[in-house]
Amino acid sequence: MTHDRPLLARLNWYWIFQLAGWGFLPLFAVAMGVTRMPGLLWVMCWGAGSGIVISSLWRRLLKRHRNNGRRVRWKMILCGVLVLGAIHTGLQFLGFLIFTPSQMVQGYSWIPSALMSWWSIYLVWNIIYMAVQSLRRANHAEAESLRLEVAAKDAELRALQAQVNPHFFFNSMNSVRALIYEEPNAAAQMIDQLASVMRYALQSGHHDTVPLSAEIEAVRAYLAIEKIRFEERMQVCVEIGPGLDQVRIPPMSLQTLVENAVKYGVETSPTGSEIRIRAQRLDDGSVYIEIANLGAIVPFANSTRVGLVNTRKRLALALGANARLDLSENSGWVRATLTLPEAA
Repeated sequence: MTHDRPLLARLNWYWIFQLAGWGFLPLFAVAMGVTRMPGLLWVMCWGAGSGIVISSLWRRLLKRHRNNGRRVRWKMILCGVLVLGAIHTGLQFLGFLIFTPSQMVQGYSWIPSALMSWWSIYLVWNIIYMAVQSLRRANHAEAESLRLEVAAKDAELRALQAQVNPHFFFNSMNSVRALIYEEPNAAAQMIDQLASVMRYALQSGHHDTVPLSAEIEAVRAYLAIEKIRFEERMQVCVEIGPGLDQVRIPPMSLQTLVENAVKYGVETSPTGSEIRIRAQRLDDGSVYIEIANLGAIVPFANSTRVGLVNTRKRLALALGANARLDLSENSGWVRATLTLPEAA
């Protein structure tokens, strides 16, 4: 709506400058003491009014020319300046005839100087007008470029989310299939947990970011699914620092990292592994989230690389270039760490 725009954006700056510019003529006459000659003051007002009408008609012609898909070239501007100046000189002469017939200058010696004056005025008017139009087109192009960039980022983010979610559900359904004949009750519980995760994924898929508390809840549901499958081989420890519930992160981003921790820390180890999830706020105001598991980085794990690349892209698109995801191995632990900027 128009009223939602700032006041300065709602003002018609063309008419403000148009009236101010041409209104300078009678004001200049008053400053020069022309009030002692009322007829000459009327001539100045006549000239200002003529300028407003002539330049507005010229502006309308330029806009029609541009709307027809044709460029306004400087040759056209220069020809227009010559014609406009000549027309205004004739109208100004008519103003002298109407308001100050007794003070008319005899002869034609005044014509060259009058023409030069009006040509100069209209040249300046056209230069300012074309400069403003060029600036407006540049601003419009920049705004359109930003709009397209945002739309492209949004489309890319949705595409990355679409890559992550089916991958997760495919693995979860495989887990259900593994239990459905051996342990029907456990499979039923797993389906309930999977339904919770699916509900979260569908709801969060409409947003670029979600609260950390909602993401942790979905991760707990996923880990409950895997706990049914791995039993004592998988231990889980979750520590979330105070005041971090509303920290914004891309949806399903932690789940991707936790899934990798389960796949390469628990599933590949005969004795299983502990999954540690820890989140805290650092001294500089940034947020540090760590997902750790016992094991080693698998150098040729293609799905891990895809998950990490997607998560990094989603972090950059949703939170900016300062959001980081690092993967490291130390003392038998593999750690995936998210560092989110303070604004998160």
